Amino acid sequence: MVTLTRIYTRGGDKGQTSLGDGARVPKHALRVEAYGTVDEANAVIGMTRLATRAHPQADSMLARIQNDLFDLGADLCTPLKQDEQPGQALRIVADQVTRLEAEIDAMNAELAPLASFVLPGGTEAAAQLHLGRTVVRRAERLMTQLAETEAVNPQAIAYANRLSDHLFVLARWLNKQAAGDVLWVPGANR
Repeated sequence: MVTLTRIYTRGGDKGQTSLGDGARVPKHALRVEAYGTVDEANAVIGMTRLATRAHPQADSMLARIQNDLFDLGADLCTPLKQDEQPGQALRIVADQVTRLEAEIDAMNAELAPLASFVLPGGTEAAAQLHLGRTVVRRAERLMTQLAETEAVNPQAIAYANRLSDHLFVLARWLNKQAAGDVLWVPGANR
């Protein structure tokens, strides 16, 4: 368990931060951008949960996802080593990705197929989930960019990819229980 006795250290006052392995890097390093964006996604999901209190199943999924996002941040914060042994660092694992897939499949089975793109909106929770989805997509783009130059856990990238799908389907699932999705009408305002 993590114990924090002091919140500020002054260690970052000159624009650097420490990674999980102790290495010092600029605060604008791509790896820091990636896990910082994961943290941003987690904050959006935290705000979304304020609007999902009436939906215990959705709120329970989002609670698990928030915990997973801390795992994902820890994974990205600790550079993957070639000789790393299993369990040496906290990493996203295939079971976490599989759980998202199972939840997506269960929710999607209750939804009609899409005949148009969905606009972010509908219920408050659905609109916030769409915001979360876009932040997760940005994190995924940063992760894949990072993977071009540094080793990144492939399950971490798969998790981010599946999570954005999950948030999209969860938004649709919540909208189905209310007024429905807001659909794009191409050229509607010409």
